[in-house]
Parts: sequence; C-alpha cells; structure tokens
Amino acid sequence: MRFSKLEATGNDFILVESKEVSPKKEYNWAELARVMCHRHCGAGADGLIVAENSKVADLKMRVFNPDGSEAEACGNGLRCFVKYVVERGLVGKSIPRLTVETMAGIREARLYMKGKRVTLVEVGMGLPQFEPEQIPVILARPFPAKKRGMALLNYTLRMAGLSPDRSQLRVSLLSLGNPHAVCFISEPVEEFPLDRVGPRVEHHRMFPRGTNFEIARVVDRERVEARVWERGVGETLSCGSGACAIAVAGRLLDYTDNKVDIIYPGGILTVTWDGKSEVMLVGPVAEVYTGEWLK
Repeated sequence: MRFSKLEATGNDFILVESKEVSPKKEYNWAELARVMCHRHCGAGADGLIVAENSKVADLKMRVFNPDGSEAEACGNGLRCFVKYVVERGLVGKSIPRLTVETMAGIREARLYMKGKRVTLVEVGMGLPQFEPEQIPVILARPFPAKKRGMALLNYTLRMAGLSPDRSQLRVSLLSLGNPHAVCFISEPVEEFPLDRVGPRVEHHRMFPRGTNFEIARVVDRERVEARVWERGVGETLSCGSGACAIAVAGRLLDYTDNKVDIIYPGGILTVTWDGKSEVMLVGPVAEVYTGEWLK
C-alpha cells in the first residue's frame, strides 16, 4: 500500500487513498491507524487521513486517531489533505479553491502555491458552537435558558487526585466540529504538567465523547503561546482546531484581537475570527516522504 507522510507545524499525518487500498468495500481504517501511527512499530503519525470520493464536495476526508477513533474535525489534517490531493491531481477543478466533506460538515480551502507545490493553505473551520449539547458537555447544573447561544467561559472544572493548584481549572468550552476545553494560564506553558493533567481533562466525566485540552498564555493581543493535549492522540506539536478554539475563547474574553498568532512548539498558526463569521485558519504545510506499507 502506498502512502505519504505530511506535516503542518509539526502535526504529522499519514495519507492514503481509499480507492487504492480497498476500491470495492469498506476497509478497517481504525485498525490501520492504530498500527501505522505507532511511533516505533509503524510509520509514526498523529493520525491517518483517508481520501475518498464525495457526492457533496470535491473530495471527502476522514481522520483516524492513533487509538483508532475517528475525529470529526482536524484543521492541520485538512491543510495536509488539501496539499496532497492538489499536488496529485485528484481534484478535477480549477485552483486555488476547493471544498472538502468532513464529519463536521463541508469545509472550503484556499491554497497558495510556489510553482506546482502548495506551500500555504487557508481553511474555513466553520462557526464555533457553544451550546452544551453541541460541544457536547454534561453540566452539573442545567444551563439557563437566557444564556443559550452564549459561550461557557471560565467554567470551573474540578478534578480529584491532583495537587491543590491543579484540582480546579478555569476552562472555556466550545466546539469547532470537535470538543475543546481552553485554559488560559499566566505561567509559561512549557512549565504546565500537561502529561498529567491532559488525560484527566480528556476523559473527565463531563465530556461524554472526550475533549481536546488547550493551555494558553497571552503574550499580547496578537500573540498567544500554547500547548495541546489532543483527544485520542496525546500531546502534539500543534493542533489546527485547537488554535481556532484558543482564538475564539481569547476574543470572547477580550484577551486578543480578531487576528491572532497561536505559537505552538511546532510552529505558528494564524487564526482570524470577527466574532460572527466562520473561523479561518492559515499556516504552512509540507510533505515529508512517501513510502510503501508492507504489513
């Protein structure tokens, strides 16, 4: 089986085409993700992306996490997907725009090219969602009807078994097709014990489908430093939908402006949101290598 490895600000993905792997029947992509994404016994990646035909968009993208779960949305994965399908001529239309079907809905992408190579991709990530059932999140108390349509900002998340300073986190909850809990902190993000706190937040009982967890420190109104614990993956070098969640929460809390750079360990992603329209994400993308899977 032929595959390609791509990365977007350090968030890396294996890409395959469903028609080449299993042209006539459904394939066990979840199991393939578990073995191919393994960092030591596989090709190693934060996720497996499958390119399929679509009846409602130019192409369809499916994303499987290393634990085999399927993700509803993935901003960095979407940008890698766009580069892959364009450079291989899988899109039968003029560039520089195309539409992609995802579990979270149809997403539109704009690409920037140098010669025949895609170097930068901007994608629409949809409208942020704030209703508890949209995220989804189970609240200890019913959400007041008068607050419907409003964000769950600085919600107190309680966790037993951690040190007193970590047992209560102030998180902002929202969805960008997938759930996010954003925690703004004042300390340097590299000092935060994400490896201990991240799994506890991901599997907290208030998140019936788990959640992505972002910690962020505001540098100024145009820059935010961040790290992310991704649901079904663990800590990654960056997260596209996570960057969008940070930007949305930051703007609603009046920490940041409409356009903000999210500075991850893997690089910088730029997010634009005017408070009303679709969230826009832009950043670099690169192909690492191609290969053949022999197992």
